[in-house]
Amino acid sequence: MDHLKLPEHGRPEDDVLESLKGFAENDPNYREGRTWSLVYHLDDAHDAFTAKAYGAFSSANGLNPAAFQSLKRMETEIISVLAGLLHGGPDTCGVVTAGGTESCLMAVKAYRDMARKTRKVTRPNMIIPATAHVAWFKAAEYFGVKARLLPMNSDLSTDISRLKRMINAGTVMVLGSAPEYPHGTIDPISEMGQITRAKGVPLHVDACVGGLILPFMEKNGVELPEWDFRVPGVTSISADLHKYGYAAKGASTILYRNLDLLKHQMFVYQDWPGGVFASPALLGTRPGGAYAAAWAVMQKMGEDGYRKLARDTAEAVETLKAGIADIKGLRILGNPQGPLLAYGSSDPKLNIYAVADQLEQAGWNVNRVQNPAGIHCMVTAKHLGVAGEYLSDLAKAVDTVRANPDLAKTGGAAAYGMMAHVPLRGMVKSKVLDIFAEMYRAGGGNLQLDEGKAPGLLERGMARYVQWRSKRG
Repeated sequence: MDHLKLPEHGRPEDDVLESLKGFAENDPNYREGRTWSLVYHLDDAHDAFTAKAYGAFSSANGLNPAAFQSLKRMETEIISVLAGLLHGGPDTCGVVTAGGTESCLMAVKAYRDMARKTRKVTRPNMIIPATAHVAWFKAAEYFGVKARLLPMNSDLSTDISRLKRMINAGTVMVLGSAPEYPHGTIDPISEMGQITRAKGVPLHVDACVGGLILPFMEKNGVELPEWDFRVPGVTSISADLHKYGYAAKGASTILYRNLDLLKHQMFVYQDWPGGVFASPALLGTRPGGAYAAAWAVMQKMGEDGYRKLARDTAEAVETLKAGIADIKGLRILGNPQGPLLAYGSSDPKLNIYAVADQLEQAGWNVNRVQNPAGIHCMVTAKHLGVAGEYLSDLAKAVDTVRANPDLAKTGGAAAYGMMAHVPLRGMVKSKVLDIFAEMYRAGGGNLQLDEGKAPGLLERGMARYVQWRSKRG
């Protein structure tokens, strides 16, 4: 395949921008609230505002804070605001990162290095809930820190009954989520903090989702368990600005209780011919536009703006909960306490993945969870206006699947059902890796299965297993 070439002559700006519009023709319809993840959209006017703020500093680089002092000032003010929202003390500090995954990676790196230096730990491990975001498993792989899992209780909450016994000489950190992604439940941070503090082990709270909405839900009178720096054992918190902070993409934060902890996150190399090099987080070049957009949005929204968004989001969540509970055969999974929820089937004859397929046919962009099977919703203020329509389509989807049980054997329902139940998880990982890597083949590729191609041995084996499993109930 021949590689693409640059145009021989530069194209007019308007022509290029028009081409960009065409790129988005198959993207999710987030502007009308049809998407339940990935995008936190208020309106086009807000997008235009963030674009102006981003553009004003799009060439600025946060690599050297002594050079672009404007960006360092923005970062300092952003962290200070977050420290106040999360009940940090006078020594609370942190950095702006490029996203939640970087924030999570940095916590693992910092605590691994701190354990190496202060306790001579050579075989590090961290204790994380089974419901922890996948970024923590990525961090475990990247930094050579073994992830040891806290299981789920029958109500899908995190079981910490064995946490005290699990902590050993190699444990570099413990993780709690506020909330966890799959079911929207806030982990028992206060209880975890008591245990970790007594053991002298750091406790990080992953509030990438909740950091910019849970504080305002509390200010609106919603009762939530303590999960932030009010818990004495909490040593650090990650919170995304580009989620419920409604900043432009590429902005998160990680905050530490004090500078002594943060120092272990930083990288310094003094013998480079180019000079002494120091970096506070994973990236070298740090895009100035993301700083500016985040700072600008926080100033624009203010306390009252974020409280209104939190109020609208909470109302949308409660509307969805009540509507789902009223549909026979559906149940809320776990105990969602923030802006996320998931629901599944309470009727063995009702395949929830087939319901998801029907919702997609109705124009909704749907996310699925597994173990147990369910449909996931990351709810924003935008969804308050479409919650009624969504519930109506959901009821119709349930009726359609009840009337046509064979829908469970087709489309996404069959694929997700197979992936959720097949016992050969290592083989599944290998197959997914092969398919995903095809997208990055030189010259470009597509995430697309060839439906006309005869299935291979692995696929046939999986299909036979799923068929056998379904007959056994």
